Amino acid sequence: MSNRSKYLPGQNLVPFPAGPSSTPRTRATERSRPVLVVLHQETSSPGRVGNALRALGYRLDIRRPRFGDRLPDTLDGHAGAVIFGGPMSANDGEDYVRAEIDWIEIPLREQRPFLGICLGAQMLSKQLGGRVAPHSDGVVQIGYYPIRPTEAGLSLCPDWPAQVYHWHREGFELPCGAELLAEGDDFPVQAIRYDNCFGLQFHPDVTCAMMHRWTTRGCDRMDAPGAHPREQHFDGRAMYDTAERAWLAHFIEGWLARVPAAVLAQAAE
Repeated sequence: MSNRSKYLPGQNLVPFPAGPSSTPRTRATERSRPVLVVLHQETSSPGRVGNALRALGYRLDIRRPRFGDRLPDTLDGHAGAVIFGGPMSANDGEDYVRAEIDWIEIPLREQRPFLGICLGAQMLSKQLGGRVAPHSDGVVQIGYYPIRPTEAGLSLCPDWPAQVYHWHREGFELPCGAELLAEGDDFPVQAIRYDNCFGLQFHPDVTCAMMHRWTTRGCDRMDAPGAHPREQHFDGRAMYDTAERAWLAHFIEGWLARVPAAVLAQAAE
């Protein structure tokens, strides 16, 4: 049964602010809270997303539920939460996968900033009643591929990159009540918003070091239909990474500014 009926998403799509959106005192209070980071492998890194968060003054509370770390019962002690990608599927039956999907109910209910990247976005879709599945023709996205921001996506955050980095074999559908922010070709849903929760099918988190590691350890994935050869990954990075990095910095700052009014009022007291 879909969980979407539990939540009451906001009706208006408020653009991300171009500059600071709260008073210095409120911002200082917000940034005193760490951002919860959920990773799925022992060697996983928050990559460029982590760098962007640290540059804004946030600490990272890194947890790996796959290896026994517990997730919090509320996000009152955090500025937001990010669930990153991994080689597993949101359809897997492991306890930690199901537990993470169930846990996303907390930022949805509390209307706190949540970001799902690749696997994390697919988990968000499943929590909202959406379906996660491979492409019907077995096509994957591994490398740089075009995305097209929708009118809603451009209203929220302009200057989207023309192509972004992907590494996935499954996609997710747009859940009922969610807003499509960017679309693609073989996998139509590339970015979504549901209230203060966002899902990105692509990987703006990947640093150059991560790309070297992924394309070395995952070289067998490049034989799949639709995957790009290793050298094309680095050619794409040379062409598209500057725009993707600039977009990410704007996105992260605007995403964390989406805090419920009651929380901002409490922080300002």
